[in-house]
Amino acid sequence: MSDTRIEDFTLPSTGGDFTLSAATRPLVIYFYPKDSTPGCTTESAAFRDLNAEFTAAGATVVGISRDSLKSHQNFKAKLELPFELLSDPDETACALFGVMKMKNMYGKQVRGVERSTFVIGADNRILREWRGVKVPGHAEEVLAFIRTL
Repeated sequence: MSDTRIEDFTLPSTGGDFTLSAATRPLVIYFYPKDSTPGCTTESAAFRDLNAEFTAAGATVVGISRDSLKSHQNFKAKLELPFELLSDPDETACALFGVMKMKNMYGKQVRGVERSTFVIGADNRILREWRGVKVPGHAEEVLAFIRTL
Protein backbone atom coordinates (compact mmCIF):
# COMPACT_ATOMS: atom_id res chain seq x y z
CA MET A 1 0.00 0.00 0.00
CA SER A 2 1.34 3.39 -0.98
CA ASP A 3 1.04 6.71 0.78
CA THR A 4 1.28 8.47 -2.56
CA ARG A 5 -1.72 10.66 -3.20
CA ILE A 6 -2.62 11.99 -6.61
CA GLU A 7 -3.79 15.58 -6.82
CA ASP A 8 -7.40 15.83 -7.96
CA PHE A 9 -7.97 16.50 -11.67
CA THR A 10 -10.80 16.76 -14.17
CA LEU A 11 -10.50 15.64 -17.80
CA PRO A 12 -12.98 15.35 -20.64
CA SER A 13 -14.04 11.75 -21.28
CA THR A 14 -16.26 9.80 -23.63
CA GLY A 15 -18.94 9.98 -20.93
CA GLY A 16 -18.60 13.69 -20.00
CA ASP A 17 -16.17 15.31 -17.60
CA PHE A 18 -14.34 12.89 -15.31
CA THR A 19 -13.10 14.07 -11.90
CA LEU A 20 -10.75 11.79 -9.97
CA SER A 21 -12.21 12.54 -6.53
CA ALA A 22 -15.75 11.80 -7.74
CA ALA A 23 -14.91 8.39 -9.21
CA THR A 24 -16.01 5.08 -7.71
CA ARG A 25 -13.31 3.23 -5.75
CA PRO A 26 -11.29 1.22 -6.35
CA LEU A 27 -10.43 2.89 -9.63
CA VAL A 28 -8.23 1.26 -12.28
CA ILE A 29 -6.55 3.83 -14.53
CA TYR A 30 -4.55 2.54 -17.45
CA PHE A 31 -2.40 4.95 -19.44
CA TYR A 32 -1.70 3.96 -23.03
CA PRO A 33 0.21 5.63 -25.86
CA LYS A 34 -2.28 5.91 -28.74
CA ASP A 35 -5.77 4.91 -29.89
CA SER A 36 -6.06 2.22 -32.57
CA THR A 37 -2.43 1.03 -32.41
CA PRO A 38 -1.85 -2.72 -32.05
CA GLY A 39 -0.65 -2.83 -28.42
CA CYS A 40 -3.20 -0.31 -27.21
CA THR A 41 -6.02 -2.12 -29.03
CA THR A 42 -4.98 -5.43 -27.43
CA GLU A 43 -4.70 -3.86 -23.96
CA SER A 44 -8.05 -2.07 -24.21
CA ALA A 45 -9.74 -5.24 -25.47
CA ALA A 46 -8.32 -7.18 -22.50
CA PHE A 47 -9.77 -4.66 -20.02
CA ARG A 48 -13.04 -4.75 -22.01
CA ASP A 49 -13.24 -8.53 -21.88
CA LEU A 50 -12.73 -8.54 -18.08
CA ASN A 51 -14.87 -5.44 -17.39
CA ALA A 52 -17.79 -7.42 -15.93
CA GLU A 53 -15.37 -9.08 -13.49
CA PHE A 54 -13.83 -5.71 -12.51
CA THR A 55 -17.35 -4.35 -11.94
CA ALA A 56 -18.34 -7.43 -9.90
CA ALA A 57 -15.24 -6.82 -7.74
CA GLY A 58 -16.39 -3.21 -7.17
CA ALA A 59 -13.82 -1.54 -9.43
CA THR A 60 -14.20 1.02 -12.20
CA VAL A 61 -11.83 0.97 -15.19
CA VAL A 62 -10.85 4.03 -17.27
CA GLY A 63 -8.22 4.51 -19.95
CA ILE A 64 -6.18 7.69 -20.51
CA SER A 65 -4.12 8.82 -23.50
CA ARG A 66 -3.21 12.13 -25.12
CA ASP A 67 -5.59 11.48 -28.03
CA SER A 68 -8.52 13.80 -28.77
CA LEU A 69 -12.02 13.10 -27.52
CA LYS A 70 -13.11 12.43 -31.12
CA SER A 71 -10.34 9.83 -31.52
CA HIS A 72 -11.41 8.25 -28.19
CA GLN A 73 -15.06 8.14 -29.26
CA ASN A 74 -14.13 6.32 -32.48
CA PHE A 75 -11.78 3.92 -30.64
CA LYS A 76 -14.39 3.20 -27.96
CA ALA A 77 -17.10 2.54 -30.56
CA LYS A 78 -14.84 0.35 -32.70
CA LEU A 79 -13.84 -1.86 -29.76
CA GLU A 80 -17.23 -1.58 -27.99
CA LEU A 81 -15.49 -0.53 -24.78
CA PRO A 82 -17.89 -0.50 -21.79
CA PHE A 83 -15.79 2.04 -19.85
CA GLU A 84 -14.77 5.64 -20.44
CA LEU A 85 -11.64 6.94 -22.14
CA LEU A 86 -10.18 10.21 -20.87
CA SER A 87 -8.52 12.72 -23.16
CA ASP A 88 -5.33 14.28 -21.79
CA PRO A 89 -3.81 16.34 -24.65
CA ASP A 90 -2.24 18.80 -22.19
CA GLU A 91 -0.70 15.91 -20.19
CA THR A 92 -2.37 16.99 -16.94
CA ALA A 93 -2.90 13.46 -15.60
CA CYS A 94 0.21 12.16 -17.39
CA ALA A 95 2.29 14.65 -15.37
CA LEU A 96 0.57 13.82 -12.06
CA PHE A 97 1.30 10.11 -12.54
CA GLY A 98 4.75 10.62 -14.11
CA VAL A 99 4.07 8.50 -17.19
CA MET A 100 5.78 10.64 -19.86
CA LYS A 101 9.10 9.05 -20.89
CA MET A 102 11.67 9.14 -23.65
CA LYS A 103 11.23 6.03 -25.79
CA ASN A 104 12.96 4.56 -28.83
CA MET A 105 10.77 4.35 -31.89
CA TYR A 106 12.32 3.17 -35.15
CA GLY A 107 15.75 4.23 -33.90
CA LYS A 108 14.66 7.72 -32.85
CA GLN A 109 14.15 9.12 -29.35
CA VAL A 110 10.54 10.24 -28.91
CA ARG A 111 8.67 11.48 -25.87
CA GLY A 112 5.57 9.45 -25.18
CA VAL A 113 3.31 7.77 -22.67
CA GLU A 114 4.85 4.82 -20.86
CA ARG A 115 2.18 2.11 -20.70
CA SER A 116 1.25 2.15 -17.01
CA THR A 117 -1.65 1.13 -14.77
CA PHE A 118 -2.64 2.44 -11.34
CA VAL A 119 -5.21 1.30 -8.80
CA ILE A 120 -6.54 4.27 -6.85
CA GLY A 121 -8.24 3.92 -3.47
CA ALA A 122 -9.77 6.32 -0.98
CA ASP A 123 -8.42 9.87 -0.79
CA ASN A 124 -6.86 9.50 -4.28
CA ARG A 125 -4.17 7.20 -2.86
CA ILE A 126 -2.25 4.86 -5.16
CA LEU A 127 -2.79 1.32 -3.90
CA ARG A 128 -0.69 -0.35 -6.61
CA GLU A 129 1.12 0.68 -9.78
CA TRP A 130 2.54 -1.11 -12.79
CA ARG A 131 4.96 0.77 -15.08
CA GLY A 132 6.43 -0.28 -18.41
CA VAL A 133 3.55 -2.72 -18.80
CA LYS A 134 3.73 -5.69 -21.14
CA VAL A 135 0.19 -6.26 -22.45
CA PRO A 136 -0.21 -10.09 -22.37
CA GLY A 137 -1.75 -11.12 -19.04
CA HIS A 138 -1.66 -7.59 -17.61
CA ALA A 139 -5.43 -6.99 -17.23
CA GLU A 140 -5.69 -10.38 -15.49
CA GLU A 141 -2.90 -9.39 -13.08
CA VAL A 142 -4.70 -6.11 -12.24
CA LEU A 143 -7.97 -8.00 -11.69
CA ALA A 144 -6.23 -10.47 -9.37
CA PHE A 145 -4.96 -7.52 -7.30
CA ILE A 146 -8.44 -5.91 -7.20
CA ARG A 147 -9.83 -9.16 -5.81
CA THR A 148 -7.43 -8.93 -2.85
CA LEU A 149 -8.91 -5.58 -1.74
